[in-house]
Amino acid sequence: MRIGEAIRKLDDGALMRGAFYALLCTSAAFLFVDIREIATANAELPGFDPMHEAQPVLPPALTDGVPAAPPVQPASPKEVLRQPMKFDLKPGGVLLAEGTIDLGAAGRFAQEIEARGEYVKLVALNSPGGSVDDALAMSKLIREKKLGTKVTGRALCASSCPIVFAGGVSRVAEKDAVIGVHQVFNGGKNRPTADEAMSSAQSTTARVARHLDAMGIGAGLWINALETPPDRLYYLTPKEMADFKLTTTIELTPTARKKT
Repeated sequence: MRIGEAIRKLDDGALMRGAFYALLCTSAAFLFVDIREIATANAELPGFDPMHEAQPVLPPALTDGVPAAPPVQPASPKEVLRQPMKFDLKPGGVLLAEGTIDLGAAGRFAQEIEARGEYVKLVALNSPGGSVDDALAMSKLIREKKLGTKVTGRALCASSCPIVFAGGVSRVAEKDAVIGVHQVFNGGKNRPTADEAMSSAQSTTARVARHLDAMGIGAGLWINALETPPDRLYYLTPKEMADFKLTTTIELTPTARKKT
């Protein structure tokens, strides 16, 4: 068989995945250069810690390279969003997961599901993000249990929170839900060396990208995250969320339903 004929027989999905992972490698290389420069200057890695009192609970958007306010201000006060993630079972089988995804949040979530799993049908998220490892574990458990996920109007799902959101078998973002992504980073007190940061960035980027692909989410979502510094957010529009298959349903508010 000629080479040209063999190439034409390749699966389009495989080609797309190959191109995506090549882009990830390129992005990681540029990130490595940035980390080297930061390490040389003896500065801390830039980042956003939602539990840090000296920082705003929500970083500004990055719009054409200029910081800007989020499209909608979240309804919850910063004190609620800064707290370690709490879980509260609401009527109708809705488990509210609210607060920062702190280290250990996934373990508490697993305990909650084990204790009340037969009642939980949907996980409602209101979180500024936090630990990527905990977000991945929560997302995988949500998909394993075949639960839905939801971000209500003026609720927040930012940073690592969309990873949790992606685990839902159904994923609903109400009108004015605030959903944003950015680069992952080391938010711990012990700052890594440049080589350690490079290794960590590559590993975490690959794990998140692989998980989102397994959840059926389009590659473009994580590309937007890679392009956005960790102290800024890229806020997703309803159209982008639908195009990237982050949402499976567009849910109208009660007022909007009456007008249609």
